[in-house]
Amino acid sequence: MVEQKVSTLYTGDMKRSELVAYLDVYLELESFEGLDCSLNGLVVGGPDKEVHKVAFAVDACQATFEKAISEDADFLIVHHGLYWGTPLSITGAHFTRISTLLKGNLDLYAAHLPLDAHSLVGNNVVMAEKLGLRNIEPFAPYKGTMLGFKGKLKEGRDARWIADQLGFENPVVLAFGKNPITTVGIVSGGASSDVYAALADELDCFITGEVEHQIYHDAQESGITVIGGGHYQTEIFGVQALSEHIRDTFDLEVCFIANPTGL
Repeated sequence: MVEQKVSTLYTGDMKRSELVAYLDVYLELESFEGLDCSLNGLVVGGPDKEVHKVAFAVDACQATFEKAISEDADFLIVHHGLYWGTPLSITGAHFTRISTLLKGNLDLYAAHLPLDAHSLVGNNVVMAEKLGLRNIEPFAPYKGTMLGFKGKLKEGRDARWIADQLGFENPVVLAFGKNPITTVGIVSGGASSDVYAALADELDCFITGEVEHQIYHDAQESGITVIGGGHYQTEIFGVQALSEHIRDTFDLEVCFIANPTGL
């Protein structure tokens, strides 16, 4: 799939504090306190200001920041933020990133697990809907919550059809399960170990981003198909769906910043 930077021209604006308050509630950030090592919410932001254009991206990195600033965005929402439970000294690449945000007047907001698990705009539910799954329900427990979704295909399909439907260019496919596939569980990103939740639920297929070596033999011997679409590629769905929601709800101008890693 060739990703394109998509901008929609709207003329709405709102206070950043209002947008942040809305996002915090809509994405249920409070529910993930203590569960997520990511620093979710507003990560970088000075005095309150008017927001005119919101950029969305998977990763908080220098290339993303520069692209967002070149698009005249003043607020950036990412899935992978800057902080993961460990304080960082503001030196080296981290200094460059922070100074770029400040000089570019670009505020940064992160939503990690909240944007995996969300029941409307989350990575996993959006993939489930793109596959046309029926009876979609939460799947894959994590520290007392559910991160993924599972469901049943309208008709049996093979792994190639599933990968193509989700736009996976070079998927890792462990075709150890029944063919055609009818039941599917999905957890985006680095969630290889959730194959055991799929096995417990007797699913035909498990979809994630990265497929780790250590689950290979268990998948083979247990007879389940595993599809790894790539960490990045399985996590574009949430930020894109959230961008559409923000655009339609607040009439704000939005853009998606594509910065694929191939991983």
